[in-house]
Amino acid sequence: MVLVIAGSLLAVALVVRTNGSVTHEPRVKANLAFTLEDMNGAKVDLQRYAGKPLVINLWATWCGPCREEMPALNALAAEHRSGDAIVLAATDESLEDIRRFEDREMRVAAEVVTFKDERPPYGPLGAMAYEGRPTTIVLDRNGAVRHVFAGPQSLATFEDALRDAL
Repeated sequence: MVLVIAGSLLAVALVVRTNGSVTHEPRVKANLAFTLEDMNGAKVDLQRYAGKPLVINLWATWCGPCREEMPALNALAAEHRSGDAIVLAATDESLEDIRRFEDREMRVAAEVVTFKDERPPYGPLGAMAYEGRPTTIVLDRNGAVRHVFAGPQSLATFEDALRDAL
């Protein structure tokens, strides 16, 4: 199965392995030359994370598998609060929708960023074609894509991928 996630972030077609992890040959460097918006409305330049492993989880408040995965993503974010790695929860939803989700469902511990206003047609993260399931991209400290996961993952899977990226 081919999953294109990445317009300007990955700019590469990815092939799914049997464990739900997506990889590509050869490894490519992600394009982090764009800005998103955080929960306070402040601009977040992704280039500020250069030199650190980066986990970008594409999710949606309406996505059941995303909600299922959120506790694992929250635990990963809590483990890396020291800043040795960055965990972002990226969505194309409005800040109001995200706040409503946090009020009614659960808090998101990862740094939440939105690319809602970065369209057309898909924003800087490209064709977010996760089709109702979370997609997670793990970059190493050099900005190379190490793992891409389609569908909900466990904390152990996230930890293994991040260890590989460190």
